[in-house]
Amino acid sequence: MNSAAPRTPPAIRADLLTREYPPEIYGGAGVHVGELARELRALVDLRVHCFGEPRTAPGVTAYREPAPLAGANPALRTLGVNVEMAARCEGTDVVHSHTWYANAAGRLAQVLYGVPHVMTMHSLEPLRPWKAEQLGGGYALSSLVERTAIEAADAVVAVSRGMRDDILRVYPDVDPDRVHVVHNGIDTTVQRPDHRVAALERHGVDATRPIVLFVGRVTRQKGLPQLLRAAFELDPAAQLVLCCGQPDTPEIAAETAALVDELGRVRGGVVRIDGMLDQESLRQFLTHAAVFVCPSLYEPMGIVNLEAMACGTAVVATATGGIPEVVADGETGLLVPIEQERDGSGTPLDEKRFASDLAAAVNHLLADPARAAAMGAAGRTRAEERFSWQEAARRVHAVYQGLLGT
Repeated sequence: MNSAAPRTPPAIRADLLTREYPPEIYGGAGVHVGELARELRALVDLRVHCFGEPRTAPGVTAYREPAPLAGANPALRTLGVNVEMAARCEGTDVVHSHTWYANAAGRLAQVLYGVPHVMTMHSLEPLRPWKAEQLGGGYALSSLVERTAIEAADAVVAVSRGMRDDILRVYPDVDPDRVHVVHNGIDTTVQRPDHRVAALERHGVDATRPIVLFVGRVTRQKGLPQLLRAAFELDPAAQLVLCCGQPDTPEIAAETAALVDELGRVRGGVVRIDGMLDQESLRQFLTHAAVFVCPSLYEPMGIVNLEAMACGTAVVATATGGIPEVVADGETGLLVPIEQERDGSGTPLDEKRFASDLAAAVNHLLADPARAAAMGAAGRTRAEERFSWQEAARRVHAVYQGLLGT
């Protein structure tokens, strides 16, 4: 008798649950999900459930907020979307949620269909208390959703070792054996040096003068007010270019605008660009920056630092969260020490000292372009050799396999 050919086991069906998904991205979590999904498709039968306008990509379903909840607290509207997401996960083998915006969908599907729930933690609600400004009572609800989901999750993916430590400190009931570290990746074929200047010229930035660059949302987490205070001490020969995403609240928007105006009265070369830059423009700004600065008070990983490194630019960043796992101090950039409040806000204990230390680190590299260039080259090498989305997807797939016994 001829033996039958070995059968290939069916692919795991994995349903990815997320608020952000291309092209509607406003932060690092959205970049993460988009890149991870691209690589996971080669390993699993992937379905993506996201918020927003309909998507044309196969296997991607988008959900608008339920009309009957119009005008309700944003957190309640989010839960309405989560219920619809969970309903569409029937038949899956594993659900994988990203951020509190989709954690409830993962938890509901876990209970309803008896499937494993994996959570990737990009940040922790208890460590972002300023969100109470944005969500009001909804912040208490988002925190409840996250706690309920993570304490019942079958596996938790932390985007850095620092993030894993935070998870186990904030949620002591979570079994450490269920928490896996999978670093964010970078596509160095896309994020690469781009020496064209069209984007700079379009926004009135002088490519012949040194550029200190910030890219991030206008939120307390990103430390933009601290950077603006530090900017009063920056070398006046340098330009400060602020690529600002959507403000969390009108209050932080007003505070930022006032600081930018005050700074503009005492020095020139301050350029503020509002809204998300397209990828090509971002590459040009990252490439031409003399120094990329990341003054974050809370940063579990920081994909934008990897993007700067991949474009060959030295990084000055706060020594907090997962940043030291990305930026090699003295090799690919400089890390600025910070002593922070332990109330979850991350506020520097000495605001003036932190701002001065941040300015001193940036000025050090501005004064030594050769060292900054060497750090930029080392950063490109580090990004290529140590961080890839292919490896991230392989490790996430291994988590799925471990849960399913395949």
